[in-house]
Order: sequence, then C-alpha cells, then structure tokens
Amino acid sequence: MTEAQHALDLLVAGIEEERLGAHGAHVRIGDETAQHRWVADVREDIHSVSKGVCVLAAGIAADEGLFDVDAPVARYLPDLVRGAGAGDVTVRRLLTMTSGIDLPWSPTMFDDWPDLAREFLRRPSRGHVFQYSNASTYTAMRALDAVVGDVRDWLVPRLFDPLGIDDPTWERCPRGWIVAGGGLALRTEELARIGRLVRDRGEWEGRRLVSASWIDGMHSDWVVAGASPGYDRYALAGWGGPGDGWRLHGAYGQLLVFAGDAVVTITADELHGGDRLAQLAYDAVAGGA
Repeated sequence: MTEAQHALDLLVAGIEEERLGAHGAHVRIGDETAQHRWVADVREDIHSVSKGVCVLAAGIAADEGLFDVDAPVARYLPDLVRGAGAGDVTVRRLLTMTSGIDLPWSPTMFDDWPDLAREFLRRPSRGHVFQYSNASTYTAMRALDAVVGDVRDWLVPRLFDPLGIDDPTWERCPRGWIVAGGGLALRTEELARIGRLVRDRGEWEGRRLVSASWIDGMHSDWVVAGASPGYDRYALAGWGGPGDGWRLHGAYGQLLVFAGDAVVTITADELHGGDRLAQLAYDAVAGGA
C-alpha cells in the first residue's frame, strides 16, 4: 500500500465515522496519488478556493510585467470614486484582505450593487487592517481585467489548458465580469491539479506557470486575521493551519490542505463541518508530511 493510499484510507474512515458530507477526496504525497468518491465527480462551485485561483492570475500577470500588485488599485480603475483612504489601497492589500474596507458578503450583493467594485471603493478604509470580503477579490480582478481583458479567458492558455482543465465555467456578475471570490466550478481531480501546482511552487511538469516567490506568498507574510483557531492568520488567499500546514478553504468544505510534500483535495456539501474536514485531512498526512 502506498503512503498516499494509507493517508486516504485514514481520511475516508474519519469522514465516514463522523458522517461528514464529502463528495470527493484526493491525496497526493510526493508523486503518489489516491482518491475516493462518495458521489459522481462532476464540476461544482469551489467557493472561496476560487480566491486562490485569482491570486494565481494576479501572479501570472505580474510575472509577464503586465500588472503591478503593489500599485494602488486606482491606477487600474481610475473612474471609480474612492472613499477616504481607499485611494491608497493596493492590489496586494485587496488579495490579502487588508484593505480595511467593510462590505460584508450577502447572497444578494451583486443584485444590491451590480457594480460591486464601485460600491466597495466608495467606502472608507480603516487602514492596513484585515477585513475579509468577497468584494475585495472581485475588485482586484476588475483591476486585472482592465489590463488583460476577461480574466477567465486570459487564464485559459496560461493556467487551465496547461493543467488539462477544459473550458471551465466561472459565475459572472450582472455586468459580465467573473464574481472572482467564488463561482469557479471544478471537479475534485481538477482542483487537485491546482493543488499540485501550488505545492510544486508554480511548476507543472517542467514548465513554470507562475513564479515560486508568488506561490510562497500564499502561505507567508501572514497578517493577523483574528483570534479564532484556524482563522487567525491569512496571506495571499491562504489560511494558516491546521497544525503547521495551511489551506485554501471554501464554503461547504471545499479544501486544498497543504502539509510538507502532501496536498489533500476535498470537495463537499458540508454546511458546518468544513473545519473538521480540514483537520482530518491534515491528520491523515501529517505523519508523513
């Protein structure tokens, strides 16, 4: 039995014992892989793991010299009226959720504000402090769109095609831009390819897709996000934990959990058990990570 299969068996047993609503699980340790399904492997919304893909998009554009993540977002969206302090917010601060601009998520946010970036930037910033908001990632991708055109389409030859992810769909706002902070639909195994790319610091089968230093920023230079375990540190889309690992974490249990040479991918429909899924994933691989 391979190490990956052993870890998967531990993970599956834990999920089933606790009756968590996982759809699929994929474990990669080194070059070994193992996977398990509870339902058919169809594309489903990866929710806030999409933020990690947005971070990859920004990094690829920066690598190509097209996009300055340390420039104020106003450089790319000059026509949007900015609230007090919002003019100083950089793209990097949008991606690390340190804009200090308060616009909480709601299921009707794009109906309430069809131009969500305009609404977001017209609000004041409290400075360089953590303020988690889907509108933050959306605004960052609006800035990128101003440079490269449609972000999803621009990513096809640069990210999705190299990973063998064919024609993915990404939910769009009423004005046609990707919603960015969620809405990207992938199969478990497709999401696992993104996990492998991140684990391998931006390299895919000998080809560099994004700079290693940018990938490193997804789990370093942590900002203080709060006091709750598992939600106290945030970087470029990455949350610190469980343990000495880190993760990309979407609602309802969509997960990429990284620990050393291991990456665990989970898709699920688990309303309250996402944190428990992350812990089980880490525990399954931590012994060999």
